[in-house]
Amino acid sequence: MKRAGTLRLLSDLSNFSGAARLRELLARDPAVRVRYSADGRHLLLLRPPGSPAPQLLVAVRGHGAELERAWPCGQPSPLDAFFLPWPARPALVLVWESGLAEVWGAGVGPSWRLLQSTELCPGDGARVVAVAAPRGRLVWCEERQVGAESRLGQPAAAFSHCVCLRTLESSGEASTNLGRTHVLLHHCPAFGLLASRKDLFLVPTATTWPGVAHILLSWSPARGKMMVAAPCLGLSYSKSLNPGRGDTWDFRTLLRSLPGLLSPREPLAVHTWTPTPQGLLLLDFRGTVHLVQSHGGTRAVGTLQEAPVGLQGPAALGTFHGTLACVLGSTLELLDMGSGQLLERKVLSTDRVYLLEPPAPGMEDEEELETRGGLRLLSALGLFCVGWEASQGVELPSARDLVFEEACGYYQRRSLRGAQLTPEELRHSSTFRAPQALASILQGHLPPSTLLTTLRSELRDYRGLEQLKAQLVAGDDEEAGWTELAEQEVDRLLRTELVGDQLAQLNTVFQALPTAAWGATLRTLQLQPDGNGKLRSQAPPEVWKKVLGGTTAGKEPPNGMLPPFELLCQCLCQLEPRWLPPFVELAQQQGGLGWGTGSPGLPLYRRALAVLGEEGARPEALELELLLGSGRPKAVLQAVEQLVQKEQWERALDAGLAFGPSSPLLRSEIFKLLLAEFAQHRRLDAHLPLLCRLCPPELAPAEILLLLRTYLPDEVGPPTPFPEPGSEAPLTVGLLRALLEQTGAQGRPSGPVLSLYEDVLWDPDTPPPAPPRDL
Repeated sequence: MKRAGTLRLLSDLSNFSGAARLRELLARDPAVRVRYSADGRHLLLLRPPGSPAPQLLVAVRGHGAELERAWPCGQPSPLDAFFLPWPARPALVLVWESGLAEVWGAGVGPSWRLLQSTELCPGDGARVVAVAAPRGRLVWCEERQVGAESRLGQPAAAFSHCVCLRTLESSGEASTNLGRTHVLLHHCPAFGLLASRKDLFLVPTATTWPGVAHILLSWSPARGKMMVAAPCLGLSYSKSLNPGRGDTWDFRTLLRSLPGLLSPREPLAVHTWTPTPQGLLLLDFRGTVHLVQSHGGTRAVGTLQEAPVGLQGPAALGTFHGTLACVLGSTLELLDMGSGQLLERKVLSTDRVYLLEPPAPGMEDEEELETRGGLRLLSALGLFCVGWEASQGVELPSARDLVFEEACGYYQRRSLRGAQLTPEELRHSSTFRAPQALASILQGHLPPSTLLTTLRSELRDYRGLEQLKAQLVAGDDEEAGWTELAEQEVDRLLRTELVGDQLAQLNTVFQALPTAAWGATLRTLQLQPDGNGKLRSQAPPEVWKKVLGGTTAGKEPPNGMLPPFELLCQCLCQLEPRWLPPFVELAQQQGGLGWGTGSPGLPLYRRALAVLGEEGARPEALELELLLGSGRPKAVLQAVEQLVQKEQWERALDAGLAFGPSSPLLRSEIFKLLLAEFAQHRRLDAHLPLLCRLCPPELAPAEILLLLRTYLPDEVGPPTPFPEPGSEAPLTVGLLRALLEQTGAQGRPSGPVLSLYEDVLWDPDTPPPAPPRDL
C-alpha cells in the first residue's frame, strides 16, 4: 500500500514565549532568517538590517524567558546569529560585519545575559562577509584591505579574503572559552559559509571572482579533510586540513596544485544551497536538485514538477528518511532521493514556510521521540513535522516476533563469531535471556510495571548508548564520542566474568584508548588519592575480585591477552607510573593475593613486576617501590640489597626501621646486611645513629663484636697506626663505641659482671681494673 505524507502539528506556537510577536514576524517579514536550536526548544528570528524593531527575537518553548534586541537607526545590526549546542544551557552567538562577536546565554539568571564579547577582526579595515557555527567552532570569511595599486576586479583584489576559525566552548556557568584564531584559507575569494552538523561548506557568491565561481569546498573537522570540487567539471580532490596540526592553505597555491580546476567555466547558477547530513543540496534555476556528497562526487537527485522556468522567489530544501522535501511558494513536494521519483505534492495554506532540521540525536524531548528524524516545517500557523504515515491494512508481525528479530540483529552486530544468529536460536538458547524475558512479559506472564522497575537502569543505559552511537555515526565530536563509548564499555566489562571474548575485548579497548579506559577504571573501582601518596577505594569486594583474578588452570588467555590486573598495571605504567606502586599496595589490601591465579598464592607485586619486563630491564625506581610496598620480607630484603648496592643508606635504614616492628627477623637480617657494610668502609658513618636504632634489642655486644670480626676485611700487611694515603680508613674503637653503648643500654644484665672487662661498656667514666701481675 502506498505511503502517505503527513504534516503533524507539534505546536501552534502558543507554548512559546512571546507567541504573538513570533507569529507576527513569521507572517509579515518574508526576509526573516530562522534558526532552530539543537534541543528543539528555542527559535531564533533575525531580521535584515534596516528592519523595524525588534531585529532579533529568541522564543523559548515551555519555561524560559525570550530575548528581544533592537538596534537604532545608524547602528548596525548583526550579520548573522547561531545557537550553540551546549548541553548545560542554551546559548547563542551574534556576529557583526565589523567583526564584533557576542555570546549570550540563558539559565544562569532570570533572563538572557551577555557572557562574552570579542573582536574577530582586530585589523583595521577588515570586515566579515559570511559566518557559520559548526559544532563547537566559529568560522568566518573575512575581507582584508589590499594595496592602493590593486584596482577592483583585478585578481589581487578578488583574492583579498581569508577564512578563519576559533573554537568556542562553555566554561562554567557564566563564561566561555574562545580559542586562538587559526586561518584555514589565505588569499581566497568571497565565499558563503554553510554548516551541517558535521561538515562546513564554502560556496561561491555573487561577488566571487568569475574565474573560480564554479568551485566549492567542503571541510570535515572530524576527519581533518577538505574536499575541493567543481561539479560542472566532474572533478574533486581531497586535501588535509587539520587546525590541530597547524594546517593552512593558500587558496591560489591550492588551485595551482589541482589540475583541471581552472578550466574556463561559467559560474555555478544556484538558486538555493542547503547543507544536510548527506551532503550539500543545490537547486538550480531550472528546478533540478543536485547533491554534492562528502567524497566530492555530485549527482542529480530529481527535478521539481512545480518549478517555473527561471525560478523566482524563495525556496527551502531538506531531507528526512531518504526523502527530499522542497517548498516552492505554497507547494510542498516530496521526492525519493534514490530514484528522483515524485512521491507526493501538497498545497499549503501559506507561502511563507521555513524548513528546519530536526533536533539533534539524543536531545529530543519525550514528546518528540515519535517524530524522530522528521523535518520541521515552521510558519505563522505553527510548527509541524513532515513525515510518513504508517500504511494501513498491512499485516504486522506479533510483538514476540519483533522482540526476537530485533534482538537477533542487535546481538549479531555485537558478536565476534562468524556464524549467523537466527531468531529461532534466540527462542530456545539459554544464553540470551533478555529477549525471552521481554517476550514472556509481552504475553502477559508478568505485569509491565515489574518489567519497568527491573529494567529501568538498563533501559536508561541502553538509550544513552544508542544516542552516543547516533552521535558517532553523524560525525559529531568524534573524539569525545569514542572516549565516552570506551568508558562505557570498560565499565560494563569490569562487572562481568572476564574470560574469553570479554577479556579480548577489554584488551582491545585498553590498547586503542588507554586514557579513556583508565578513566573508566577509576570510576568503577572508585579510586581516590588520600593526600599521603596512597590510594583508597570504596568499590565492593566483588568488583575487586574480578579485577584481581588471574588465569585459571586450563584457561590460559590467548596470545597477547593480559589478565585484568596485569592490563591495568600496564596501562598505569604507561600513563601515570608513579601511581603503580600505590595501586598494587591497595590491591593487596583488598585481599586478592591468590584470587584466580594459576600459581597458588602468587603475590600481586610479582604479577606487577612481570608486566614491567624481565629482571634487569625494569625501571629501577618502580621495581624498588613495588618491592618495598609489597610488605613481604623476601621482597623487602631484596629491595634493601638494591639500595645498598646504590649506596642509598638512609633509605635502606628507613626501610629496616619501618618493617622492623612487624618482623623482628627481617629487622635482624637488614641490620646484619648494613653492619657488614659498616665494617668494610666508612660511607655509612654519617648514618650511625640510625644504624644504632636499627640494632635488634636482643643482640648482645659480644655478638656484635663476633659479627664485626666476620665482616672485617682481611689484613694484607702488618698493621700501621695510620692508613695509607688514598686507602679506606679502617673501623676504629671510637666509631664502634656508640653502637656498643646502644646495645649495652638496651640489654644491660642485672646480675654480676660476666667478664673482667665487660663493665667498661656500662660506665665509660670508670677506668677498667688493672690486670693481675705475674710475680
